[in-house]
Amino acid sequence: MGKTGGRGDFEWVYNDQPHTSRRREILAKYPEIKSLMGPDPQLKWVVSGMVLTQLLACYLVHNLPWKWIFFWAYAFGGCINHSLTLAIHDISHNVAFGNKLAKWNRWFAMWANLPIGLPYSASFKKYHIDHHRYLGGDQLDVDIPTDLEGWFFCTPARKVVWLFLQPLFYALRPLVVNPKPVGQLEIQNAVVQLTADLIIYYLWGLKPIVYLIAGSILCMGLHPISGHFIAEHYMFLKGHETYSYYGSLNMITFNVGYHMEHHDFPSIPGSKLPQVKKIAAEFYDSLPQHTSWIWVLWDFVFDDSIGPYARIKREYKLSKQE
Repeated sequence: MGKTGGRGDFEWVYNDQPHTSRRREILAKYPEIKSLMGPDPQLKWVVSGMVLTQLLACYLVHNLPWKWIFFWAYAFGGCINHSLTLAIHDISHNVAFGNKLAKWNRWFAMWANLPIGLPYSASFKKYHIDHHRYLGGDQLDVDIPTDLEGWFFCTPARKVVWLFLQPLFYALRPLVVNPKPVGQLEIQNAVVQLTADLIIYYLWGLKPIVYLIAGSILCMGLHPISGHFIAEHYMFLKGHETYSYYGSLNMITFNVGYHMEHHDFPSIPGSKLPQVKKIAAEFYDSLPQHTSWIWVLWDFVFDDSIGPYARIKREYKLSKQE
């Protein structure tokens, strides 16, 4: 893919995000895409199977030596947990039970959250709405690194550290960039998660808790699956802020790689995004795309033109409360 040139700042633009206009054009030509919107009846069963698999793993690892705890956390459990965070991403768009049962989606996201070990789903929902509505918005879209991150993590060694610490930055950045008051759902999420952690600790001790939390942190950091964090919106080609990936890792990540399609149609479940690509192929085939998340990570680390500053930003003329 193309180069952006050396970066000392974000790429500031003064136009609207492309997804709004492309969605309008696609629906005008292919109105049948509206039929793909709505809940995915299989999602609740797939997610529940993953949660139960991790609960079984908690039992299986409780007598293992510590070195194997961390090995299986990175090689197996963390992969499931990362996939569950992407299920939570899907659920945040109400695709588990539909918009009419929005509260069911919030509670089901807490169920999907349990193996992650730390409360996450309620806060994610609150900020993810802004990411779609105000993509690239200064002080609104907390998916974009801070100026400090862009300035400091600019060498290969520092970018590796930044990738490893991604979970920390994703957790703390909203508190710095766009802090919001803690809501009732976040309190419920924390209580449910703490209760589940205490039950697991009571049944099998500390090792399963470490297995769950370590897996979540390790596999959301420097891990092949985490390439999607960089692939989705980092500007590998000047002027393009969203990219899709159509490779095999979509099979275990709820098709998060179909990211242009997702931002065009956020109410369509991940399982149906390949149909969007197939129906409206001429809108996507000519756009830049990634072929490997591992290669994305390699380019991010070793290409001087790509780093935390390689993001498109724009000003939205509205208050944070809107």
